[in-house]
Amino acid sequence: MKKKLGYIFIGLGIVVVLGYLIFSIMSFSYIDNDVICKKVLINIENRDKIRFITQKEILTILENHELNPIGKSYDKIRLESMEHLLAKNPNIKDVQCYKTPDGSIFVDVKQRTPKFLIAGFECVYVDADKKFIPASLNYAAYVPVVSGIVTKSMATGQLFDFVSYLEQNDFWNAQIEQIYVRPDKKIELITRVGDAVIFLGTLDNYQQKLDKLYKLYKHGFNVMGWNRYQKIDLQYDKQIVCLKTGAVEFKPEIVKDSLQLAKADSITQVKTL
Repeated sequence: MKKKLGYIFIGLGIVVVLGYLIFSIMSFSYIDNDVICKKVLINIENRDKIRFITQKEILTILENHELNPIGKSYDKIRLESMEHLLAKNPNIKDVQCYKTPDGSIFVDVKQRTPKFLIAGFECVYVDADKKFIPASLNYAAYVPVVSGIVTKSMATGQLFDFVSYLEQNDFWNAQIEQIYVRPDKKIELITRVGDAVIFLGTLDNYQQKLDKLYKLYKHGFNVMGWNRYQKIDLQYDKQIVCLKTGAVEFKPEIVKDSLQLAKADSITQVKTL
């Protein structure tokens, strides 16, 4: 008998809890459509680290497209239109808008995360999702700089994978400051320490090439320093060729066929709203 009563009390408790949850959800989810929007609260994720877009710019975008909700009743505010408009901005990865009963509209914005900067006639960032972000005059991200002949397919292909490898490697992430892509698609690396240019060659087997250089750095350059050489060539199998500072390189390589960029594959300007 006692056991049955225990089950009954447990069952009643479950019913009460479920009833309260249903009541709470219905109560808090209901919002009077006659409520007037008093303020817009914009939350930008990681705005202390990434500043591609500001709260003021978001409000300006909404204002320019007559979607600023302030002063409007909830039945005339179209959150989906606000989200769709803001999502078109190349600096924004995701946006969510929602109402609260007190007359506030919340706008949660997730910015794109820059991975590296392509510097040229038109400077653009490539983000973690392989999307292109226009460079801002008001903010510069602390990321590797890539210059030279860079196509879209290269930026989102082998080069993207290479930068990802550098980013995940503490040593090379701290050492490599700039990547230069020559017309023959071969890579030169500029380090933060010393004046030596690292000639990587093609991006094939880049991990093995850098591992080979790391061993030399660990067992040699940490004693004698980078400044002893002006060029470090990694393109040869099982060896590293170094050119001493002040030396003249004998018969430098001449590139006969320069890379012609296809229009469809060139980096074009990314427009903002």
